[in-house]
Amino acid sequence: MKKVLKMGSAFIGIIVGAGFASGQEVLQFFTSFGLLGIVGAIISTAFFAYLGMVLTRLGSRMQTTSHKEVIYKISGRYLGIIVDYIIIITLFGVGVVMIAGAGANLNQQFGLPPFVGSLLMIVLVMLTVMLNVDKVVGIIGSITPFLILAVVLVSIYCLTTMDTSFAVLDPIAQGVKTTLPNWFISSINYVSFNIAVGASMTIVMGGTEKDEKIAAWGGFVGGLGLGILILLSHLAIFAKIETVGDAEMPMLAIINDVSPILGIFMAFILYGMIFNTAVGMFYSFGARFIQIGTKKFNVFVLITLIIGFGLSFVGFKELVAKLYPTIGYLGLFLVVALIYASFKLPAKVKS
Repeated sequence: MKKVLKMGSAFIGIIVGAGFASGQEVLQFFTSFGLLGIVGAIISTAFFAYLGMVLTRLGSRMQTTSHKEVIYKISGRYLGIIVDYIIIITLFGVGVVMIAGAGANLNQQFGLPPFVGSLLMIVLVMLTVMLNVDKVVGIIGSITPFLILAVVLVSIYCLTTMDTSFAVLDPIAQGVKTTLPNWFISSINYVSFNIAVGASMTIVMGGTEKDEKIAAWGGFVGGLGLGILILLSHLAIFAKIETVGDAEMPMLAIINDVSPILGIFMAFILYGMIFNTAVGMFYSFGARFIQIGTKKFNVFVLITLIIGFGLSFVGFKELVAKLYPTIGYLGLFLVVALIYASFKLPAKVKS
C-alpha cells in the first residue's frame, strides 16, 4: 500500500505543475464553463484514473527507462513516430511553461522580476537532473502532499465563505476568456494534454516497479487523486470568481486574501510543484535522446534549459492559453493508442 501511495503521489506531482497549482489551467479549462465545468471535472477524473493505470502498468511490464520503446510498441511503426514526436514537443513545451511559471509565481507574490524566478528554477532543475530516477521520483512525491492539503483547505474556505450561489456566479464564470470551444471538448482536451505531459515520466516511473499490480494501482490512485484535486480547485475558484477571474495565479490570489503569511507559504508550495513538473519534463526530454547519467546527458539538459529560459519570456498566462490546448488536441493520438494498448498489452519483459 505504501508503494501504491508513493507512486500515486508521484504521478500527481509529475502532472501538477505551474498551470494546475496556480489555478490558471483549472480557470481556463473548467471554471470558464461555470456549472458545466463540474461535469467536465468528473469526466476528466474517470479518464485520469484509467489512463494513469495503463501508463504505469505498461512501464512496469516493459521495464523501460525511456518512453520511446513503449510508445512504438503500442502505437506501431508509423503512428509511433507521430506519438513520439508529440511527446517530445510536449516535454519541451511544458518545460518552457514551467520556467515561465516559476518567474510569474515569484513576481506575483514578491514583486521580483520574472527572470529571477525562472533563472532559479533552471539551477534547481539542473542540480536535480544529475540525480538518479529513483531519487527524482522520491523528490516529486514528497512535495505533493503539501499541495493536496493546501487545495483541500482552500476549497473548504472558499465554499464556507461564499456569500452568493453558484447559479448567480455561473454567468460571471462563463465570461472568463478561454480558447476552448465547450465544456466537453475542454475536459477531454485537458486529459489528453496532461497525459501527453505526464506519459514519458510516468512510463519511466512505472519501469522502476517490478510488480505490475502495484504499478497499475499506483497509476489508478494517482489519476483518481488528480481528478479530485481538479474538482476541488474548480469549486474554490468558481466560488471566488468575482475577485480572482483576472489573476495570473488564482489559487495564490485566494490564499493571499485569507492571509498574506499563508500566501507566502503557498507561493513556496507552488514553486515546489512547478519544480516537480520542470524536472519531469526536462529529465524525460533528455532521456529520449541521450543515455541517463552520462556527461552528455547533463550537457544536453543544460542547453535545453538555456533555450527554454529564452522562450519563457513569451509569458506564463499566454503560454497556458495557447500552447496547452494545442498539445491537448495532438495528445489525442496518444490517448487512443493507450486505450487500445489496455486491451492488447505487449508481452511482459523477462527479468
